[in-house]
Amino acid sequence: MLALTELGQRLRQERESKGLSLEDLQKLTKIQKRYLLGIEEGNYEVMPGKFYVRAFIKQYCEAIGLDTDAIFEEYKSDIPSTQTEDIPQQLSRVRSRKEIPQHTKGVSKAYDYLPTVLVVAGVVVVGIIIWVIAQNIVSDKNKEQANQEAPNSEVQQSNTQEETNETTAKNDNSTSEDDQSAADKKEKEKAEKEKAAKEKAAKEKKDSGKQEYKEVQKTGRSATYALSGTDAFNLEVTSTQADTWLDVKNGKGNAFFSSILKKGETKEFDLTKENEARVNIGYSPGVELKVNGKAVDLPFDSSKQVRQVVTIQYQPAEAQ
Repeated sequence: MLALTELGQRLRQERESKGLSLEDLQKLTKIQKRYLLGIEEGNYEVMPGKFYVRAFIKQYCEAIGLDTDAIFEEYKSDIPSTQTEDIPQQLSRVRSRKEIPQHTKGVSKAYDYLPTVLVVAGVVVVGIIIWVIAQNIVSDKNKEQANQEAPNSEVQQSNTQEETNETTAKNDNSTSEDDQSAADKKEKEKAEKEKAAKEKAAKEKKDSGKQEYKEVQKTGRSATYALSGTDAFNLEVTSTQADTWLDVKNGKGNAFFSSILKKGETKEFDLTKENEARVNIGYSPGVELKVNGKAVDLPFDSSKQVRQVVTIQYQPAEAQ
């Protein structure tokens, strides 16, 4: 393995402090894992070019929350500058074209074929004139035939128009009925959603009055809480500042979610049937937790403890 550069060491430490693996960073930046590893090891030879080195380092820094300009200034000796590398070769190709001598033999041969070219051009022009005249004759005949059929066409057009009007009227009636049916359906769906929302809000209000959420123990980056006095266990997790890794499992280790939670995204989990839930947050700044619709604090200061693990032990009110 290559020795890490100072920049590579700094980036790897920041990534690991946020609880992110190279696979997680690959999902966040869409940069292949081998290029990310190359940045950390200072092995820029694996990159497609010097321009990509700077671009990939910029994306790496943004993904883990570092100031890109400050990093580029501090570690400019570790980062290659972009330069045009193929100009000499291009100039060489231009110079070789200029050095190609102009031969006069081709010009003299062109003059030899000139009479033949003129004859062919004349034949083409005559053919075009004949084609235009023929088209005019055919057009005149079509006009005469159209004038003769005009009265019959007017009668047919009148009948067709009447049929069209009748069809349009029927379609309008059918469309009106469909629109009414669709409106009724939307109104019914809206009423059902409002009813469900009211029932949910009423239940959360009822539970929140007697719900208890208290700390049991806290150690390292992990904390345990006890949830009681309620018949529901609904968990909401929202990330407001940046993407973060989120892993939610029950007490048996079965995963409900294990992926990247995008900035501004909220995930909801109904854990009423579970006795315990374990929430692993890779990047806690800006992450908000709600239990049964009520906001609860994270156990640690997110500026000091980036990765946090919250375990919630649940005992339904009816079992107490």
